[in-house]
Amino acid sequence: MKLKVFSTDGSSSKEQEFAQFPTFEGDKGVAALRQVVLAHQANARQGNASTKTRAEVAGSGKKLFRQKGSGTARQGDRRTPHQRHGGVAHGPKPRDFSQKINRKMKALAFQRALFERANEGGISVIEAVEVKEPKTKLFSNVLNGVLPTRGKVLIVDDAFENNAALAARNIEGVSLSEAGNLSTLDVVRYRHILVSAKGIETLIARANGGEK
Repeated sequence: MKLKVFSTDGSSSKEQEFAQFPTFEGDKGVAALRQVVLAHQANARQGNASTKTRAEVAGSGKKLFRQKGSGTARQGDRRTPHQRHGGVAHGPKPRDFSQKINRKMKALAFQRALFERANEGGISVIEAVEVKEPKTKLFSNVLNGVLPTRGKVLIVDDAFENNAALAARNIEGVSLSEAGNLSTLDVVRYRHILVSAKGIETLIARANGGEK
């Protein structure tokens, strides 16, 4: 897989081949990618929505009026679901939405996500994510050189230098993630991912089942 590699200041670039970068033919891994993304989203749900049933709402259990002779429809007590301030029928209750994904499916989805994003030109490499001073303007100039027209950008590094982390945190639409913590959902969510040279090594090692 060929990726564009930028200099540290973003002023120049070149094409570089990354031989170990995951590649696919056909639809292999697409179903796994979809399932893992859904699992990530499901696992983020709190599942604490709760409504009261007719047994839990406050109110009298007395029948509103006699069964016959009123000239209107028969009614029960005030706590029935169709009455104002009554209970809720089939409403949500606290539940666990989490899904378990096995290791092989998770690894396959991560590989496919990297391949899809790189294939669309969404992954760029920079020699190092660093600036001389912790100033937002310096980091913004680097980004403008690498991605002149950008939306949300994810910056990935093996371990962020303190100046770079401080300079990037105030830029709108820019997020930071360490390569060891990057998830499949992160790769899918961001259209532009800028990875340091050390970071891309870690991602390739992870994609190939390495411990790095």
